[in-house]
Amino acid sequence: MAGKSSGTGPGADKTVLKAMGLSGGIYGAVPCAVDVKNGKVLRIRPLHWDSKYDPARFRPWKITKNGKALEPLLKAAPSPWSLAYKKRTYSPNRIKYPLKRVDWDPNGAPGSVGPGGRNTQNRGKSKYVRISWDEAATIIANEIKRIHKEYGPLAILVQGDGHGECKFIHAPHGCS
Repeated sequence: MAGKSSGTGPGADKTVLKAMGLSGGIYGAVPCAVDVKNGKVLRIRPLHWDSKYDPARFRPWKITKNGKALEPLLKAAPSPWSLAYKKRTYSPNRIKYPLKRVDWDPNGAPGSVGPGGRNTQNRGKSKYVRISWDEAATIIANEIKRIHKEYGPLAILVQGDGHGECKFIHAPHGCS
């Protein structure tokens, strides 16, 4: 099928189909063709539905009025944010690994003057050290348990919003 562009893109080792979120207030996640070479994203393109399937399989509709026809596109219509996701992925500002403040101890640091022994007086001043994903997950889980126990369940905000990337249906914002 000539003109179709969702196969493996030029210069790519493979093309991965990915539901791209981060489309702001426009609409939900839209499938895109992500061209990859040596494990790095080359480009993100709209997925062409007719690159693999015959257009008749989609039962396309057509509305004709005054000699003009309106037909659905045979490709996804991702938002500009989705198409620019490569920039976010490789941004020098992206935090790639979990970090912890050097003088912060989740169990309370000896000699700390901050509440709970956590050196809160040094927020914004201290440096950071890289920690493992397991350590970060443990710290987060323990902090959620601590806050729940100390302040109650309503002290924790769970915002149901993953921009279509976390594979579940989201609750409206602000629901408890």
